[in-house]
Amino acid sequence: MKNKKIKIFLAAPRGFCAGVDRAIEIVKKSIKKYGSPVYVRHEIVHNKHVVENLKKIGAVFVEELDEIEDKTRPVIFSAHGVPKSVSKNAFNLNMTYVDATCPLVSKVHREAENINRQGMHILLIGHKNHPEVIGTMGQLHSGAIDLIENIEDASRYVNNSGKQLAYITQTTLSVDDTKEIIQVLKSKFPQIYEPKKDDICYATTNRQEAVKKIAPKCEIFFVIGSRNSSNSVRLVEVAKKNGSKYAELIHSESFIPFEKIENCKTIGISSGASAPEVLVKQFLDELKMRFTIDIEEVEVKKENILFKVPKKLN
Repeated sequence: MKNKKIKIFLAAPRGFCAGVDRAIEIVKKSIKKYGSPVYVRHEIVHNKHVVENLKKIGAVFVEELDEIEDKTRPVIFSAHGVPKSVSKNAFNLNMTYVDATCPLVSKVHREAENINRQGMHILLIGHKNHPEVIGTMGQLHSGAIDLIENIEDASRYVNNSGKQLAYITQTTLSVDDTKEIIQVLKSKFPQIYEPKKDDICYATTNRQEAVKKIAPKCEIFFVIGSRNSSNSVRLVEVAKKNGSKYAELIHSESFIPFEKIENCKTIGISSGASAPEVLVKQFLDELKMRFTIDIEEVEVKKENILFKVPKKLN
């Protein structure tokens, strides 16, 4: 089997983005500053490998603040952002908290507040129950934002608010799918207010562009990432839509489908923005044990963005 040759197109950029790097660093620095345990509300980023490693050094993950028995211990809010009610609750409980919300998600939060102040009604394009969507909708009073999940929602939407409409988006969506939804909204509501800058984050856009470039050359495309990672799941969809015959998410409980790989000559590989590079390396090592592989990295853009951690942790 080892003499079977496979060409691998490795997407770049892939893996960790600046917001994920910053969030993980915030947890590590908080443990260093405050000792353990440090509590984290929700998975800091959507990746089991990252969460398990942080548990080993003293992070305890909870879904809600009331699960924390010792309220003298610090709590960190995940990179996805939280509703205002959560930070208000932490303040009322006199808890020390560190907000690890990605700055690009915070930008969308501020945008929502500004649009609301201007008296407009907001449509948020995103996925129901995703923590980022819950956090964004929780920046304003109930009813100030309506969720649009797909083209059907956009087509059916009726503006009962009597106000001008504006739209914002979740940062980890499919660029192409979102464009289609926006087109429907614009044709239906020509006066709809749009953000001055695209809300979909640079990392999501770049990773999707890299997948688009190599997907047509690939018989199989693998995305390393978690099932609850929106941007990872979108990469699988992008690979399928852009020419890869087959695409699959490789998550913590996945078995590598060697029987499928044996029957092909070209593979594409990328990883979601919350997946560490070590998981890509492990995947490649598994392939190297069974096949002769030739790796070509295809880079569409250099990324050198860095988000600083809060000053109180330095």
